[in-house]
Amino acid sequence: MSDDEKAGAAIGAGATAGAGGAIGAVAVLGVPGLGAAGITSGLAAVGSVVGGGMAAGLAVTAAAPVAAGALAYGLYKWFKD
Repeated sequence: MSDDEKAGAAIGAGATAGAGGAIGAVAVLGVPGLGAAGITSGLAAVGSVVGGGMAAGLAVTAAAPVAAGALAYGLYKWFKD
């Protein structure tokens, strides 16, 4: 594997873990289940952590995989050098 492929794999792994964590947080914090009520209440619970509502929860949940991917890439570059 080339260095670019390894970096891409690190980003992908981090983003996948971040997405799984975000979905898990929405599922755990909301009404049980991932139906409409569960997702809505889960997003509202995530948003309340940052002082907002469901829209803030959506922003936080959407940003989690991006942040995890960036962290994974940063760690890859740090350990590589």
